[in-house]
Amino acid sequence: MGKSKKTRKFAVAKKIISPKDSRLKSNQKEQQAKQEALSKKEKPRHVEQAISALFFQYNTQLGPPYHILVDTNFINFSIRNKMDVVRSMMDCLLAKCVPCITDCVMGELEKLGSKYKVALRMAQDPRFERIPCGCKGCYADDCLVKMVTQWRCFVVATCDKELRGRIRKIPGVPCMYISSHRYTVERMPEAFGAPR
Repeated sequence: MGKSKKTRKFAVAKKIISPKDSRLKSNQKEQQAKQEALSKKEKPRHVEQAISALFFQYNTQLGPPYHILVDTNFINFSIRNKMDVVRSMMDCLLAKCVPCITDCVMGELEKLGSKYKVALRMAQDPRFERIPCGCKGCYADDCLVKMVTQWRCFVVATCDKELRGRIRKIPGVPCMYISSHRYTVERMPEAFGAPR
């Protein structure tokens, strides 16, 4: 058996995948990016519903008796300054005040241990209204911000500057804090007892 003659075919090129072929990974990534961009354009924009209780920045839902959401450090600073929480709130707002405490703040007080036993006992006072929150053991500041954005009928009492900064961004929510051994409220024109 002899060798079969193989003739070279004239002008035959090797088969090469074109750079625009969909099987290439770089092209697949580009296609995915284009599809994501299209889907984002097609999605409707989420616009938050305006709160009907607000008259510009003034909250019409706030009125006596004031419900005040209390933070952990507010109770601690009140004890350090030897102030009765409910009486000082009434002196500040010149109206009946109901201090409210959420489950997350109560949990935070319990976690602090025996050092803050007095604060925990003060929070368990029957004058404090306990508010159940739907969050499962989240950070107390996040819980307070969520409660305030859902229902604009609260005043938030805190000495935490970071939390006060977050609350300032929510329109119609006043913030109570301690300055020079007295309670003061910001963004609340009818608080006549608050020092200016």
